Amino acid sequence: GIKDICTRYQPEALSIEKLYYQHNQTTVIGVAEARGVILLAAAQCGVPIYEYTPMQVKQAVTGYGKAVKKQIQEMTRIMLHLQTIPKPDDTADALAMAVAHCHCSRSRLMGTAPR
Repeated sequence: GIKDICTRYQPEALSIEKLYYQHNQTTVIGVAEARGVILLAAAQCGVPIYEYTPMQVKQAVTGYGKAVKKQIQEMTRIMLHLQTIPKPDDTADALAMAVAHCHCSRSRLMGTAPR
């Protein structure tokens, strides 16, 4: 499905959260497998891949690397001129990741051209 999305929408970049491990080994294995599939499909489609830590996303979106989820969601809503916070939370997280990439890469989407 990821390759189909790449073919249909021809994204200029893929931003994805760096994998980190805290306590739940079962969850991290599933996430790592899904991440691997996504990264492979993007690479096969020639889409550049950019990885960001949760702290980098928080910093880019809110200006504070230890922001809580609600703060990130609200700032994402404001930055994208949305009426409500996107649901489910995964959607809001994906949009925050995109905003962070735009900020970090100085994308035209955020009003400045890349260098």
